[in-house]
Amino acid sequence: MPKSRSNRPVPSNIPAPKLVQSSGEFAEMMAFLQDQPLIAVDTESDSLYRYHPRVCLIQISACASGSAAHPTSADPMPTVDYLLDPLKFHRLQPLGALLADPAVEVIFHAAENDVRLLDRDFNFRCANVYDTQLAARILGRNGVGLAAMLQAEFGVISDKSMQRTDWGRRPLTAQQMTYAQIDTHYLPVLRQRQIDKLKAADRWEEALEGFAALAELRYEEPAKERTFWRMKQTRELEREDLGLLEELWSWREITAERTDRPPFKVLSDTVLGELAQRKPTSLAELNDIRGFSDRQVSRLGREVLEAVRLGQGRPIPPLPEPTVRPEQLLSNPERARYDALRQWRTGVANERGVDPDIVFNNDTLLQIASKQPESVEALQEIAAIGPWKAKTYGAAVLAIANK
Repeated sequence: MPKSRSNRPVPSNIPAPKLVQSSGEFAEMMAFLQDQPLIAVDTESDSLYRYHPRVCLIQISACASGSAAHPTSADPMPTVDYLLDPLKFHRLQPLGALLADPAVEVIFHAAENDVRLLDRDFNFRCANVYDTQLAARILGRNGVGLAAMLQAEFGVISDKSMQRTDWGRRPLTAQQMTYAQIDTHYLPVLRQRQIDKLKAADRWEEALEGFAALAELRYEEPAKERTFWRMKQTRELEREDLGLLEELWSWREITAERTDRPPFKVLSDTVLGELAQRKPTSLAELNDIRGFSDRQVSRLGREVLEAVRLGQGRPIPPLPEPTVRPEQLLSNPERARYDALRQWRTGVANERGVDPDIVFNNDTLLQIASKQPESVEALQEIAAIGPWKAKTYGAAVLAIANK
């Protein structure tokens, strides 16, 4: 029995996406996009399959009419969907120039990750961002994940099995292409619906300020260094076995980077913990460890046994310095201001029906508490506070900060 219209994976009236893998196809796509005032963008990466992940697909959608008219049905306007394969190209600069054009509005859902990845892999900047997830959060909507919103707004069911697919494999399957297409196909329509609601709720200016902040994001290397202390097994093993666990972890990191595979696909944390506890000395003993497959024993067994041998002679590592939360660095008066600001924020968020970080995130409150601004102008010197937030919340915040 065919699925009902309200419970369909992909409506039948959506044209197939255009796969862009050649210079001619890229030129054709750019010729079309050059005249578009807004485009929807998403990316897919292979982080579950590589030690050094990369963007493997860029989805781009634009309204064939060049404008996002007010929607009246599930697919209210002709939309052209492109699936750009960046693994086939050495240069994508024309697309980067388009994204950096302030006259082109770039629509994302949950923009932070995509903006940073586009910067990391291609040095792309997006000058004019619209984020459908941030807009939904400002509107106080529950269920702001893309799958939930597509189902609620358009009756489209997203294929959850694709969330763990390998986007680096070629050729792409029809199932992958359909899933990827849906990620951007509806965003122009969703944007227009949200704009109407944001303006009706007098939250449009707030949204614009949030979008502008997203455009300033850049990729940064993770602040926390990868160490074996992040494994839960460090809390489960005897202290004298931690040197062995550290040796096994180091061996896995080296192996994962050499073979360009995620560490968990070399050996799981659970297996490393078992190895540190049981200290095998033969391939037969490795076969007895649950989760250590015959294939892994065959390919990695001798290396693992050598790591076990070396690890038993390794000194017990010193305990890491305890993690210090930023608020713990505040003085007593600063901490009092921070707590008062958080209490105020909770009240405002509850009154507005939004998450607290939509008002101010914790980092912004920490800066207010420590800098103790005395004017709206001084408040705006904090990067995350734009004119709208300064105007809307300034009086209350300054009163608390200078109490």
